[in-house]
Amino acid sequence: MTPEKIFSLCGALAGLGWLILLLGPVWPKRLRDHLPVYMPIALSFVYAAVLLPHWLGHPGGFQSLDQVALLFSNRWLLLAGWVHYLAFDLFIGGWEYGDARQHRVPHLAIIPALILTFLFGPVGFLVYLGTRAIFRRVS
Repeated sequence: MTPEKIFSLCGALAGLGWLILLLGPVWPKRLRDHLPVYMPIALSFVYAAVLLPHWLGHPGGFQSLDQVALLFSNRWLLLAGWVHYLAFDLFIGGWEYGDARQHRVPHLAIIPALILTFLFGPVGFLVYLGTRAIFRRVS
């Protein structure tokens, strides 16, 4: 399978996960409670399968920005980096969704944070934490 095909499949899987999170209340409980957990796990397996055969012996590393650029000059390792983002951002989105339910934050209130987590990861996480803090004060 080519890197481009894996990229497309993982993007579609992550997209479905985000759709489930964004439209959470309209999905059956089993989907909304389990798929956002299982999808990052599936993406993590893909990550490992892509990373492990290409990591050893490839130049580059994490000691400088130039080494990271060299590492990601390999399309397979670039793909692994992208799947890493997909898996972790979706995991954080799933955590936000579950945490909001636990703390009784209305679903509509977390949609901006979910969208920002999808697009900009840590920024969305911070927005979620701020949203949760506001609703904790109000209740």
